[in-house]
Amino acid sequence: MSSSLTSSSNAVRFQSWLAAAPFAAAAGSASSSSSSFRLKSLLFKPTSAAPRLFASLRVSSSQSYTASPSKSTMGDVTADSAMDAVQRRLMFEDECILVDENDQVVGHDTKYNCHLMEKIDSENLLHRAFSVFLFNSKYELLLQQRSSTKVTFPLVWTNTCCSHPLFRDSELIEENALGVRNAAQRKLLDELGIPADDIPVDQFIPLGRMLYKAPSDGKWGEHELDYLLFIIRDVRVQPNPDEVADVKYVNREQLKELLRKADAGEGGLKLSPWFRLVVDNFLFKWWDHVEQGTLREAADMKTIHKL
Repeated sequence: MSSSLTSSSNAVRFQSWLAAAPFAAAAGSASSSSSSFRLKSLLFKPTSAAPRLFASLRVSSSQSYTASPSKSTMGDVTADSAMDAVQRRLMFEDECILVDENDQVVGHDTKYNCHLMEKIDSENLLHRAFSVFLFNSKYELLLQQRSSTKVTFPLVWTNTCCSHPLFRDSELIEENALGVRNAAQRKLLDELGIPADDIPVDQFIPLGRMLYKAPSDGKWGEHELDYLLFIIRDVRVQPNPDEVADVKYVNREQLKELLRKADAGEGGLKLSPWFRLVVDNFLFKWWDHVEQGTLREAADMKTIHKL
């Protein structure tokens, strides 16, 4: 989509054009099992680099095309007006995949709603996520420190990349966790500037899944069914400052020292709760498989570990 559409006036004109466009036939052919669907899915699959002007447009098979507020009210937008602009855009435009405790897709909702502890607790919102653990050829693990502008867990140290597959065709593919692996490749580029050629999708090894809940502060938190993806590659890294404050490679002993400092509260160092769960339950035994070249033998994608 042309960047000239980013201004509010042009967006209004473009939406007016859409209202008159001959999409009624497409709406009429929609499955009767769903009363509404995203207009954007009829038009294009947005990328993380493109503005999603249609995030709040809905269409019903029995109604005309109208613009309506997103699931988060306009009051929420006003209340969070001080939020970093990039993070606010992602919060309201990204649609996470809602699942039940057996990892069956049950719907989708905004990243904003999925991370509100009030909604997590009252509606038991659970969304699909992934955590990437990237090792270089020296078997060192790449860690990142989340940027200070992140809404949840700012400035904490964590594994290489932690994010969500989105409610889009390419990231909903269940077979061999392909949708999640596609999302991981996308976010490693977004957050760390790692080119897709450096991290082929078929090189990600899904080792397991865990379900956890963790508050970030009084308002925000996580409730995720998290896919744990390992990959061994030498990569080019160019962190995106909107997402990442710092990066470092660590060996086992350096990670253990990092854990000691976090436990002692030295220098205010903090680790993300999901990273700590993986470290405490899986990481060091899986690190053995990294070094021995036997990672696929360690995989267990049937079990969902509730931690």
